[in-house]
Amino acid sequence: MSESMNEIKDKIRQRFVKVARSPNEKQPFAIGPDSAKKLGYSLAEIDGLPAHVTESFAGVGNPLALGELRAGETVLDFGCGAGMDSIIAARRVGPSGEVIGGDMIEEMVTKAKDNTVAAGVTNAVFHQSEADRLPVGDGTVDVVISNGVFNLCLDKPKVVAEIFRVLRPGGRVQMADIFLGENVTPGE
Repeated sequence: MSESMNEIKDKIRQRFVKVARSPNEKQPFAIGPDSAKKLGYSLAEIDGLPAHVTESFAGVGNPLALGELRAGETVLDFGCGAGMDSIIAARRVGPSGEVIGGDMIEEMVTKAKDNTVAAGVTNAVFHQSEADRLPVGDGTVDVVISNGVFNLCLDKPKVVAEIFRVLRPGGRVQMADIFLGENVTPGE
């Protein structure tokens, strides 16, 4: 990896370590439960989570609204952050289902593990991993979710290949993300 790619990764790490450690400090982007509610998450679902679970939420959309999660499904949340989407997904797939979260930021993974305990969720596990090296076997996942992470991935073709590697036949991707086009104005 070139030095410039390492520098980009370091800047991403620094930004999200700050979100994990100091969620009440002003951030250059919206975070927390109010942001989740504005993005279309159920008010009851967000308010029903411990504050610690939602305080570091840094998503840009609601990937869980893109399709129903069914009981017994295996869900992979890449770039899981502090685990809010993973915890909601774990509740939706029930005790016969499983959620695997992966994030490259150690502090986020630690917080996700703590948040799972605080929320009383027992069917979610978290690993420190990058999106181009997902912590699951081939063809083992029903649904891959991601929220505001793909835009931060440096090798997007490798990440897409990795997503398709882990999906079962008929599996699906539910991703919320941002992108900028050349004609975007400051007001957009």
